[in-house]
Amino acid sequence: RSLHHLCAGKPLTDYPQEVQDTLDGLTLPEQVHRVALVGTWLRPAEVSVKPDGTQVRTIWGELAWQLGGPDGYAMVAEADRLSTNPGAALRELISAYTPCLILIDEWVAYARLLYDRDDLPAGSFDTQFTFAQTLTEVVKSTPGALLVISIPASDTATKAGEEGGGSALEVGGPNGQKALERLQNVVRRVAHSWRPATADESFEIVRRRLFEPPDADAQAHIAAVAKRFVQFYAEHHGEFPRECEQIAYEERIKRAYPIHPELFDRLYEDWSTLEKFQRTRGVLRLMSTVVHALWRNQDASPLIMSGSIPLDVPTVNSELTQYLPDSWKPIIDSDIDGENATPVQIDSERKTFGTRALTRRIARTIFVGSAPTLQSAHKGIERQHVWLGVAVPGDTVGNFGSALEVLSQRATYLYVDEARYWFDTQASVTRTAQDYADRDR
Repeated sequence: RSLHHLCAGKPLTDYPQEVQDTLDGLTLPEQVHRVALVGTWLRPAEVSVKPDGTQVRTIWGELAWQLGGPDGYAMVAEADRLSTNPGAALRELISAYTPCLILIDEWVAYARLLYDRDDLPAGSFDTQFTFAQTLTEVVKSTPGALLVISIPASDTATKAGEEGGGSALEVGGPNGQKALERLQNVVRRVAHSWRPATADESFEIVRRRLFEPPDADAQAHIAAVAKRFVQFYAEHHGEFPRECEQIAYEERIKRAYPIHPELFDRLYEDWSTLEKFQRTRGVLRLMSTVVHALWRNQDASPLIMSGSIPLDVPTVNSELTQYLPDSWKPIIDSDIDGENATPVQIDSERKTFGTRALTRRIARTIFVGSAPTLQSAHKGIERQHVWLGVAVPGDTVGNFGSALEVLSQRATYLYVDEARYWFDTQASVTRTAQDYADRDR
């Protein structure tokens, strides 16, 4: 999307300052022919009729039409009509309409529909990848032409040293897997791989999408908040991860503000391992929902933290639980953040905890930090990271252990193993034994 906008023919000064800084020294062409092909929108079994009556059958016919309209299409018309690879005609087409930008998304979703079929207007499965090879080679050898193809991310479950296949959800079963393998083989020969956004870069993407750029006064406020948090961590040495006391962490808080880096880390490192959760897009969707809920509740916390996630708000709850089994929903209601959940009851009974909603914030933090790890070898979240997801300057850290101890005694689904904590979908043995003991009294 960003490349599509950058090639729109606008002067560089029309873009945000950070974009101008990134492109400093570069001159954008006044006119770039742009093509956007989305496999889930193209229908290989149907003929697309354009406004002037032109009938387009194949993905190369669609590419030619978007590049040059009827004149562009005419250059590959025969290949489109016969559903065969355009070959040399494709080179003539690309050369005639440079500079050009060709974006192709969801190609696997399109190609998998051709597998084991030879009766569709779009052509055969094999022809699709002959075209892919021709296209990549033509673009590579044509100055002023740029091709960007999105390919599903590698499956996190693949063994070390093996080629990564796409997850079943993304590629759409065995036919999609075959399409992915063929496309990878074609593209990787000539491609410059685009590295996914790092955690820190994701901070920037989410912050810029959700919040206005801070002015001078806001920057001063952000700097003060970051400094105070790091001072607070240093004052309680040993209670938090060691890196939180360093200047580098203060810079991380500034970059991520108003979202705490620990929350970003849990989403980026843990939730992104779930099959349906997309790193940048998933974080953006979730945080948009969270920010709206906190704004409506007039939350005045200095940072949005794991303990701030209002799981009792239906929109936030559904945004997170969509990635988890349905069995989590009643557990959240009873043990984490429902109206009468155990942490809420504990906070109402103990004023020391209740004035800061301490037990509730701890339960939220354990859920956010542990729910996606349940099937991993290292499930749960360490105590120091629980504190990091909860603690705000002004909190009495000494109360955290007390609140967590009461919660572990009374929560049905909370597990403790040395210094790691997690909520599970099965009731804990400790709690079950306690229930039996209470009945026998």
